[in-house]
Amino acid sequence: MAGNITFAMIKPAAIAKGYTGPILKMVADGGFKIKALKMTRMSKEQAETFYGIHKEKSFFPILTGIMSSGPIVAMILEHDGAVESWRNYIGATNPANAAEGTIRKLYGESLDHNAVHGSDSDENALREAGFFFSETERYL
Repeated sequence: MAGNITFAMIKPAAIAKGYTGPILKMVADGGFKIKALKMTRMSKEQAETFYGIHKEKSFFPILTGIMSSGPIVAMILEHDGAVESWRNYIGATNPANAAEGTIRKLYGESLDHNAVHGSDSDENALREAGFFFSETERYL
């Protein structure tokens, strides 16, 4: 099942700007099936754990501060080749470089406030999904 699911997240700045509904509509319009969904807020410590693979990078304190600054919407999505499909659908990490019509081009503000997160591998999709969702919260 790993190749058919990915973890996605709507980030705090996009939620604050009122983009949750339009982004969820794009999820559905893109053929992604929502298999788990919740709005929650990460503490600074949770953000540091979630993004722990970036701990040694210079942007880590900024990233974890941003991600713990407000609510997020966490999702498990199903689609053929889900990780690659979702990453193509959301566009480049920097919205300035994202293709027209992608979520990040439409709703991202900057490299730091790029609207959404997408797992970068099947392994990370499973790890990230497990961070936010118990087995009973998943409808796979």
